[in-house]
Amino acid sequence: MSAILSAHDLNKSYGKFQVLKNINLTIERGKVVGLIGPNGAGKTTFLKSVLGLLPCDGELSVLGIDPFKKRPELMKEICFIADVAVLPKWIQVSQLLDFTEQTHPNFSREKALAFIAKTKIKLNHKVKELSKGMVAQLHLAIVMSIDAQLLVLDEPTLGLDILFRKEFYNNLINDYFNHERTIIITTHQVEEIEHILTDVMFIKDGEIVLNADMDTLKSEYFEVMVNQTNYQQAMNLKPLTVKKVFGKYIMLFKAESKSKVSPLGEVQRPSVSDLFVALMQEEQS
Repeated sequence: MSAILSAHDLNKSYGKFQVLKNINLTIERGKVVGLIGPNGAGKTTFLKSVLGLLPCDGELSVLGIDPFKKRPELMKEICFIADVAVLPKWIQVSQLLDFTEQTHPNFSREKALAFIAKTKIKLNHKVKELSKGMVAQLHLAIVMSIDAQLLVLDEPTLGLDILFRKEFYNNLINDYFNHERTIIITTHQVEEIEHILTDVMFIKDGEIVLNADMDTLKSEYFEVMVNQTNYQQAMNLKPLTVKKVFGKYIMLFKAESKSKVSPLGEVQRPSVSDLFVALMQEEQS
């Protein structure tokens, strides 16, 4: 499987403040990658570099192209969604399709019309007449009609209610993703996308602190729900995190502790958000 993106010693600074610090990573084709980090961690800066919008020091290759030197060529093979509110308010849906058809060589108007036909959106609607959920549907319909190799999503469902968020990601996976395309997603609603992720990267203070596929990640950590009777015995085994829920304690451990800990309670797989919190705390300690 060929790499669709590779970075080597990627750095970005604003004066004395370093936003990205020696980023080294490879993303293979056909992956759905979650880029997870707190506010100010460097997520958007990294995505802007991938899109060729923000030159950085070091080496970066996207689809075999240097995004800082050949951005027009690269953008023929990439789609990008940030906040759906970026669509111009004054434009009609039909005009938006006209513009996309004229500017993107891999856009299929026929596909876009088929996707839009499944919604309540009309071609004579202006963007300002649509709800934010409908704008998300429109934006996604356009993206899914572009035969791009890489889709970059930066908090794409920000401000949408849970029904539209679920519909957005379901449509994305069912109608767009295939094993020849690659998707990079940043979001604070990790629990809503972890079921679609193949890989996850945690970023903190401009550094990648974890880069793993989901199967490996969840095989290296586990949670145990422990009652008060076994609490101290479990604590002696030094869990990474502890949280109390309805009188019981949920403790996160690394896999090497499983044989000692599992007899003390109910074993379960941790969520990506729980792992993220634990690893961020571990980095701080």
